[in-house]
Amino acid sequence: MEKKINTSFSGYEKFVIFILAITQFTVILDFMVMSPLGDMLIKSLDMNTQDFGIAVSAYAFSAGISGLLTAGFADKFDRKKLLLFFYVGFILGTLFCGLANSYPTLVAARIFTGLFGGVIGSISMAIITDVFQLEKRGRVMGFVQMGFGASQVLGIPIGLYIAHKWAWEAPFFMIVAMSIFIALSIAFWLRPVNAHLAIQQDKKALLHLYHTVKNKDYRIGFLATALLSIGGFMMMPFGTVFAVNNLGISEEQLPLLFMMSGLSSLAVMPFIGKLSDRVSKFKLFAIASILLVIVCLVYTHLSVTPLVWVIVTNIFMMVAIMGRMVPSSALNSAVPDMKDRGAFMSINASLQQISGGIGAAIAGVIVYQQTKNSPLINYEIVGYVVAVISVIGVVAMSRVNRLVNKKMESKPVVEVPIAEPVVNDGH
Repeated sequence: MEKKINTSFSGYEKFVIFILAITQFTVILDFMVMSPLGDMLIKSLDMNTQDFGIAVSAYAFSAGISGLLTAGFADKFDRKKLLLFFYVGFILGTLFCGLANSYPTLVAARIFTGLFGGVIGSISMAIITDVFQLEKRGRVMGFVQMGFGASQVLGIPIGLYIAHKWAWEAPFFMIVAMSIFIALSIAFWLRPVNAHLAIQQDKKALLHLYHTVKNKDYRIGFLATALLSIGGFMMMPFGTVFAVNNLGISEEQLPLLFMMSGLSSLAVMPFIGKLSDRVSKFKLFAIASILLVIVCLVYTHLSVTPLVWVIVTNIFMMVAIMGRMVPSSALNSAVPDMKDRGAFMSINASLQQISGGIGAAIAGVIVYQQTKNSPLINYEIVGYVVAVISVIGVVAMSRVNRLVNKKMESKPVVEVPIAEPVVNDGH
């Protein structure tokens, strides 16, 4: 007899979704607030644009390296303890960013923050996969990844406001204050997530990492992630430069552009999450990829454009990006076995960061400016490259989809979400 699947969320599951979402919000905000603060940082710490680029990329590459180094250990501990350990390290790193008084100390602080912050997303993904059934994960991913939009709607405008009101250090101190309360909530109310410990096979961390990378099915998921990240990061670093120097958007209008794009993310994310649980996740991903290709090619060919049309185009682009992110994350979460989820998610997050850095570097080679105030040249070529990579990404994700479907068909018994830990710690 087929077991009926309960698709509603319990009170504790709602708490897990909230705490992971607000955790992601702080981590994403810490990463994204660097770009809007660029002008203030360059002037305050006597940096040039190349120095600032290094300061921004230092986080991504250290986060990627950290994920690889910790992947072998990710399934050796209670995921709650791992999340708390790395989140406390992230808080300290963010505090060091606010205390930095020179370019070298800022880069060092960003590296430290990346080493801890870059792993938090993968741990959160492993927790989601352990706690929630696949039939619920689309909605869960939608809510948790709302941190991306919320950081644009709330975090960046508020961060810029207090930075202009006090100093560039203020946004980092704001994130630290908020994160301390989140860390306490994780420590006191999140239950242990340790069922995977009962089925661990590899005793050595490096051996566990090797077996995870060696798995052919897992490598298909890694390839899909790398393609998504390379394409996704190519346009981002130069978006503001293009908007100001090619589209004619003023510096004063940029916060409104950020806010409207973020609001569209917040509005569409829960809808996409629900949709991905009701229709084929791969079909939704493919449709969103087609939309992204169209919008990307249109946007990168624009010249001076009224603000309202720039906002509309950016909204469509954000809808397409979220439409790819949610179903692809849900599909990839079903690829690893429980005993390998932590390692798989850590490697996946590392590839995401490193591939994003590679994508930004490729775009940096393609585009250039004759002067600091002249239009950005060759941005349309970046659009073509993103379009091609997006199409290849659909092919890669189709392989992931076939893999997941085959895996689900071979498991007639519905996987029961973890409501209680294996070892009773008083919960």
